Amino acid sequence: LEICGQLDNIDAIIVPVGGAGLIAGVAVAAKNMNPSIQIIGVEAARCKSFTEALKAGKPVRAPNSVSLADGLAVPTVGLNAFVTAQPLVDKIITVSEKAIALAILRLVEIEKNVVEGSGAVGLAALIDGQLPELQGKRVCTILCGGNIDTTVLGRCLERGLAADHRLLSFTVVVKDAPGGMKMLTQRLAESGASIKDILHERAWLLEDVFAVRVRCMVETRDADHTIEVRKTLTDNYRHVEFIGLSDASSDPNDGSSPVSGRLDLTSA
Repeated sequence: LEICGQLDNIDAIIVPVGGAGLIAGVAVAAKNMNPSIQIIGVEAARCKSFTEALKAGKPVRAPNSVSLADGLAVPTVGLNAFVTAQPLVDKIITVSEKAIALAILRLVEIEKNVVEGSGAVGLAALIDGQLPELQGKRVCTILCGGNIDTTVLGRCLERGLAADHRLLSFTVVVKDAPGGMKMLTQRLAESGASIKDILHERAWLLEDVFAVRVRCMVETRDADHTIEVRKTLTDNYRHVEFIGLSDASSDPNDGSSPVSGRLDLTSA
């Protein structure tokens, strides 16, 4: 009611879905005020209870696991909520943990809002590129909840940076001689990368006693900068191994990652 009352000509409302009570209430109110409005539900991929209920035609117990959207991890949707929402909901989609982490990061960075994973799934769906039909339309996504532990928030932000190709983790083999580490850090500094963690390991590099393996994590500006840093490393060192989310053989901007796109929130 508040959405329809405060915002004119809304084309779609994106609603987080757990037990389905929220989307049932939103759908009834919004469709009564504007029958043409789209109601889109979003679930965490780790607990798709509404999706499974739609397949079965009734609430069923869905497998679930630990998720950043813990408030949506309801294994079985409510019967009354499901019966109410089923004919009114236009679309149900699921989002990955990576997309949720990136949505939390975007909300903190751009909107200066701390939102828990359950409330960020709507934005995650948009960042994930799962709703291209809403491009250019007036869309409202409900950010329901800021109940997130500070430790979990820190993890989300770090994983969001990794998903956004702004963290690069790698191991590199350098000479175990004066100046070897200095040259590596100097090259990283000249490339504009900021070192977050660095550790050198002598014991496990058995094939060359005059070299040392360095494990490093650096922060970059964006995906293009990450490509530049990777090129600097591969051009100057024979043995470099990239680790984790940033270890992709393709260009981070080529769309191969489900969260590689950018979403402009400045006009929201």
